Amino acid sequence: MTHDLVTALRPLLTAEASAESHASGADPRDLEQTVWLRLLERLETHGPPRAPEDWLRRAVRAESRRTRRLARRERPYATDPADPATPTPEQRVLTTARHHALREAVSRLPGRCPRLLQALLSPKDLTYREIAGELGISQGSLGPERSRCLGCLRRLLTPEVARREARG
Repeated sequence: MTHDLVTALRPLLTAEASAESHASGADPRDLEQTVWLRLLERLETHGPPRAPEDWLRRAVRAESRRTRRLARRERPYATDPADPATPTPEQRVLTTARHHALREAVSRLPGRCPRLLQALLSPKDLTYREIAGELGISQGSLGPERSRCLGCLRRLLTPEVARREARG
C-alpha cells in the first residue's frame, strides 16, 4: 500500500467508520482496522481499487453489516465460563498428587492398617459392618483400630507436610 493512498484515505475512513459504527455497535477503530486489512488483502490480489474512495465507503458499510449480523447471532453465556466451583487444571493435578501421596503412605502402614484405610477410602462408601466383615474383625474393634491406623498415618505424613510448607 502506498503512503499516498493511506494518507489520502485516512480522514475518509475515520469519518465513515465513525458514522457506521453507531449503527453496528462496533468500535470505530475496530471497523477502521478491519477495512485497512481488507484493503491490504485487495492490494495483494487485485491491486489498488480504481475508485479508492468509493471502494472504501462500500467496504466500511459491508464490514458494518457483517458486524451487525454477528452481533445478532451472538448469545451471552448462561453462566460464567470460568466458574470458580470448577477446579482448574492445576488444582486437579495437585489434588491427584495429594491423593497419590495419601494412597502411597497408606500402603506403607503396618499390619492391617493398609486394608482398613483402603476400605474406609473406598468409593463404595462401605459401612462399618461391611468393613468388619471384609477384614474378618469384630465391628467393635474397628473404631480403635481405625484410630491407631490414622495416628500412624498422621506420623507418617507429618514430615512430608511440614517439608512442603517450609519451602512454599
